[in-house]
Amino acid sequence: MTVAFLLNGTPVRIEGEAPTRTLLDWLREVRGLKGTKEGCNEGDCGACTVMVTDAEGSKALNACILFLPQLHGKAVRTVEGISGPDGQMHPVQAAMVAHHGSQCGFCTPGFVVSMAVAHLNGAVDHDDQLAGNLCRCTGYAPIIRAAEAASGEVVPEWMVADRAAVADFAAGEAGAFRPSDSDTLADWYVEHPDAVLVAGATDVGLWVTKQLRELRPVAFLNGVEDLKAVEVQGGQLHVGACVTISALREAVKDRLPSFGELLRRYASVQVRNAATIGGNIANGSPIGDGPPALIALGATLHLRRGDEMRSIPLEDFFLEYRKQDRRPGEFVAGVSFAEQAPALRCYKISKRFDQDISAVCGCFNVTVTDGVVEEARIAFGGMAGVPKRASAAEAALVGKPWSEATVQAAAQAMAGDFTPLSDMRASAGYRMLTAQNLLRRYFHDLNGAPVSVLEVTP
Repeated sequence: MTVAFLLNGTPVRIEGEAPTRTLLDWLREVRGLKGTKEGCNEGDCGACTVMVTDAEGSKALNACILFLPQLHGKAVRTVEGISGPDGQMHPVQAAMVAHHGSQCGFCTPGFVVSMAVAHLNGAVDHDDQLAGNLCRCTGYAPIIRAAEAASGEVVPEWMVADRAAVADFAAGEAGAFRPSDSDTLADWYVEHPDAVLVAGATDVGLWVTKQLRELRPVAFLNGVEDLKAVEVQGGQLHVGACVTISALREAVKDRLPSFGELLRRYASVQVRNAATIGGNIANGSPIGDGPPALIALGATLHLRRGDEMRSIPLEDFFLEYRKQDRRPGEFVAGVSFAEQAPALRCYKISKRFDQDISAVCGCFNVTVTDGVVEEARIAFGGMAGVPKRASAAEAALVGKPWSEATVQAAAQAMAGDFTPLSDMRASAGYRMLTAQNLLRRYFHDLNGAPVSVLEVTP
């Protein structure tokens, strides 16, 4: 396998590495760039954050779950490349010093890179930008103060140089397949139905770093441009499978604000910049945050095998735990759903507000006409082995007055929809009570009462 990219402004060419060698391991073990740290090795702590630039712009990504072939034709900057070529400090570095933003220093390189990318992109929502960087000793207050202080400073010229320098380095690849369009992918995947398809690697990366699995053959989908489109057609959003969670959030945050807010809490900036909606669906996780919202929206899933396309209701895709209605050689091509849904609300319950996995994720979309429930779509994650609709609760709502008594009866009916499990995130009893209470919360939310802990004040 041959991969070529820019590393801190200098072209590099890598040959002979395994297609699932992570950027983090290569930087530390081959290049001796030890500023990029290994903390969790699963994309949670941000100590390994690097800046990756391509034609779409610059993003913060986790090097620990970023495979080398995903970098082909791009530019990478580690913390060593955040300072200038003559040793000049970047504004965020100077601010971190001035505001005492570092103690033990282990997390500091990742913070600096995340802050530098945000500074480059003009992002000032510092709490969100740094939610994927964990600090155990300094505390966030001085780090946020440093980010605020640096936000008004001019972007150094060396930080924008990568955008002009990124080129498509000619290189052959062996051991990994990197298609440039979905037609090529479809033909290849029919011939290699046992292959692993890697989009963002935010889940597959852990197969390598945690489970020590050897993945062959592998196809890297980050170059499949026609699966990255978001289009509006006839009141529907058509979203390609390779659209990142960050890009999806931008597309829905004004149209479907509750869904957009749910996506804001999807992992971290680094993970959202890599993870794709197609991967989130195809993964089949019962606690993935995307599917409950999409099911509540009545989403249609588009699948492709060779030249054959088929479309099914998204809820029918999930058969049982980790088993989906997907044939050998068939892949998720995209998903379509309503562009507008004023009654959609999405509620995520987790132990941490940021950067955490749902214990329960409930999404509600109820249509009320003249005080009577006309239609109800309610979907949950974390309540069964698959993302699932609350059919009994829906039936208890439809045709009834939109009232507390109706909602109370529907909440009780929900016990017939789910038999949740107890695990490290929540007990079965907690999950059921929480799901029922989320329906009650939805009733008050639609009636205009403040229901978010971020909105309620004494």
